[in-house]
Amino acid sequence: MAGRIPQSFIDELIARADIVEIIGSRVPLKKAGREYKACCPFHDEKTASFWVSPDKQFYHCFGCGAHGTALGFLMNYEQLPFPEAVEELAGRLGMEVPHEGGGGPPRVQEELTELLGRVAGFYQENLAGSERARAYLRGRGLDAAIAERFRIGYASDAWNEVLRRFGATDESRRALSATGLIIERDTPRPGSEPWYDRFRDRVMFPIRDPRGRVLGFGGRVLGEGEPKYLNSPETALFHKGQELYGLHEIRLARTSLKRLLIVEGYMDVVRLHQAGIAYAVATLGTATTPEHLKRAFRLVSEVVFAFDGDRAGRAAAWRALQNALPEAREGRELRFLFLPEGEDPDSLVGREGSEAFEARLAGALPLSEYLAAHLREQADLAHADGRAKFVALARPLLARIPQGVYLELLLARIAQEVGLGADRLRELLHSDLAAAPEAPGSGDGEAAHSRNASSRRGAARGDGTGRRGLVTQAIQTLLHFPATAAAVSAAVLLALADIGEAELGGIATLRELLEALREQPRRTSSQLLEEWRERPEHRRLGELQAERILLDHSQAGSELLGILGRLIAQVGQERQARGYDELLSKVESGAASAEERFEFQSLNRRPAPRPG
Repeated sequence: MAGRIPQSFIDELIARADIVEIIGSRVPLKKAGREYKACCPFHDEKTASFWVSPDKQFYHCFGCGAHGTALGFLMNYEQLPFPEAVEELAGRLGMEVPHEGGGGPPRVQEELTELLGRVAGFYQENLAGSERARAYLRGRGLDAAIAERFRIGYASDAWNEVLRRFGATDESRRALSATGLIIERDTPRPGSEPWYDRFRDRVMFPIRDPRGRVLGFGGRVLGEGEPKYLNSPETALFHKGQELYGLHEIRLARTSLKRLLIVEGYMDVVRLHQAGIAYAVATLGTATTPEHLKRAFRLVSEVVFAFDGDRAGRAAAWRALQNALPEAREGRELRFLFLPEGEDPDSLVGREGSEAFEARLAGALPLSEYLAAHLREQADLAHADGRAKFVALARPLLARIPQGVYLELLLARIAQEVGLGADRLRELLHSDLAAAPEAPGSGDGEAAHSRNASSRRGAARGDGTGRRGLVTQAIQTLLHFPATAAAVSAAVLLALADIGEAELGGIATLRELLEALREQPRRTSSQLLEEWRERPEHRRLGELQAERILLDHSQAGSELLGILGRLIAQVGQERQARGYDELLSKVESGAASAEERFEFQSLNRRPAPRPG
């Protein structure tokens, strides 16, 4: 796997790219003043609500909310992961993508993917010449068109067919070995070939990345035999814990992607796509991993798991739920579909048809309901002991969910099961939940939750003061007018540095943006957003950039300074008020010293300053 792409290269890529050209080559744009508009490619509409700004190098749909940079558009429209989108854009601009570290030079990896592509073509030729293999596919309900779309092939029942065709030299044999297509014998016989083909007498499913490059293979044995499915081993190109089978075919379908359906088998994916359910993907002989889910949620906000209706399928579903918990948060849906006993997606869609299968999907269990149902099977809620066991089983699961609205709602759901108030349950679980990570996307703190009940109450009071609104306004002004950061004085920066994140959510993000723009005054907001792409705040920053504000360049600098001045003043006023309240509490309780009583009397001669 190639190493990390330097941020400096991303900045240069964004600076060189023309977002109007990138989007215009895929979506018909019309000039509308200084901007361009079109019907949104991400949802069905008749009136254009999709706008592209050449000045900001940013797009935004006022209908569905889709927004981002040229890279973000490629990721969403082409369903490309970030590295592939970078390569696509760089290739268009004639730039070579550099990598820091990694698993091998990019040119070597290109040669390996080219080799795998040629072998995939060879397997397809074999399928065309094997009536037995074609009959097997027909018997599984697959037609020739879907086999062609997925480049399904056949590995003949021979020990060295790929070796003879593609391994004429030592260098080519090393390449075949590096891709996992051939295996070296432990104890080769004298005079015999020391290598042999990994895949023999199997229907072959090429595993492709979203750009269509072959990374490895899955092979299904014809007839009886073990293992039934055989995958390529882990290589420099193929990492089964990261790849999802079917992403490239989803990209080719050009459908408006709203959800991903994750199933367990290659044949399930192919049969579902043939039935018109062209948003199915499969994990590759492994449980669903957090990396799989991160990749899925870069494309959609809803993921549905479908599992075979047997004990093994239910065990796999529970493993998937546990791995999904760190990715569960507001704005995302995770649901679980359990098929009838003895059925899998392949057989069920073939028997019932796509409409009936989609009706089942509509009734899939939300993660919260599946979690509660699974725990109910292990604890008798009719008595206190069982309810205590239920909470004990839920505790480590809840601790894996990021802080945020979703966790609060799930706490309320669990509390309902055991007959406790949500606040009381939260107190009982506090030691674990306080250590849970913050939910990405909390932005400037508006969606973030404090780590204990008292700080949550303080945050609720703080919302009314408008201070968080000021943080949002300041960040939004910087995103729309990055050059305004130069107007902020060192004294203002010092005052902002004195405000802690616990005191005012989002202040750390504001400070970091200010410092980055003061260090590099010519940075654009699109470059900033790409730098923050893998950080929790990225989604919220993109939303703020997408919103229009009634400011122009001549007003922006003074507006930013005014916002920061009000913010600093309000924090100071609240600190004074907090000090007054603490003194009052001490005086009323009789715990105040003589000096504190004197200070209180002095303060009482004038109105106590209070925020707002």
